[in-house]
Amino acid sequence: MTAPVASIPAGTAPEIPVLIITRKIADHSARPAAEQIALTAERRLFLKRRWRAAAEDGTEFGFDLESRLHDGCVFHQTPGADYVIRQEHELVYTVRPRTPEEAALIGWKIGNLHMPVEITAGEIRAAHDPAVRQLLEREGWPFAESTVMFNPLRVTAHAS
Repeated sequence: MTAPVASIPAGTAPEIPVLIITRKIADHSARPAAEQIALTAERRLFLKRRWRAAAEDGTEFGFDLESRLHDGCVFHQTPGADYVIRQEHELVYTVRPRTPEEAALIGWKIGNLHMPVEITAGEIRAAHDPAVRQLLEREGWPFAESTVMFNPLRVTAHAS
């Protein structure tokens, strides 16, 4: 004989528990890729202390962080898998300065727009924003749009 199944009224399904994460467990997973479960987040979430998201397997997490997470770090583990945070790639403008002087000028002018910028070997990446595009076109600097993991320089307060 089977036990009767209690019906749950519509709209009153029990909530799935949310796991609260306060810190990373490891900088990188040592498990093979098949044993890693990704949670992909946009760059701006990495700057926040409190946020909520779901991993690719549907597991819900609430983040109440002591310090920032970074792409590739392990934030939760089960006996069978590591949960790894992945930064979402985003559209940026990429400029390849021809000289160090041009690189300094491009960085300075984009900085005057107060836009995020990333300096890499041989190129400057800037936020995909109409003001940046207008500047690049006005100055005649060749640029391209690319979708990459964007890690702009951190903003710091002026020292006194």
